[in-house]
Amino acid sequence: FAVVDVETTGGAAWRGHRIIDISIVEVLGGEIVDEYESLVNPGRTVSPMITGLTGITTEMVTGAPYFDHIAEEVERRLRGRVFVAHNVAFDWGFVSTELLRSTGDAPDVPRICTVRMCRRLVSGLRRRNLDEVTRHFGVEIHARHRAHGDALATARVLLRLLDEASGRGIEDLSTLQW
Repeated sequence: FAVVDVETTGGAAWRGHRIIDISIVEVLGGEIVDEYESLVNPGRTVSPMITGLTGITTEMVTGAPYFDHIAEEVERRLRGRVFVAHNVAFDWGFVSTELLRSTGDAPDVPRICTVRMCRRLVSGLRRRNLDEVTRHFGVEIHARHRAHGDALATARVLLRLLDEASGRGIEDLSTLQW
């Protein structure tokens, strides 16, 4: 699994917003085996609202690589893995858009949403945002609203959800995706 989180300049890639922070946490054989993170220069300013949420300023990303410069590494870390995110449509939307813009292609990888998994496997939660889910599983988030902190927490949640699914006899990808 490649557990991904991005922080962005705003809410939608199709509106021209860009990634400013990305992290990919690799999960293999029931454990976290590798981690990648990078700030990303979006080629535009970071709004005060986004800075207030993430702590990421325009000055912080000005010296960071453009997505074009990390696209090959991102694609390599996704290839052959299941793309996992807490609200996968958001993160995949940005990552696939940036990869298409940079390389002309985005890998055709299966995707799993931990929000959807929580709906099916942890039905007692009132809300399924990352704060609520991590609290339920006793997972700490060391840097909330930063890509690495959120991706690492999501990877730990994924491991708990996979245990939960396994306890119900769910062990194949298509059933997990459902």
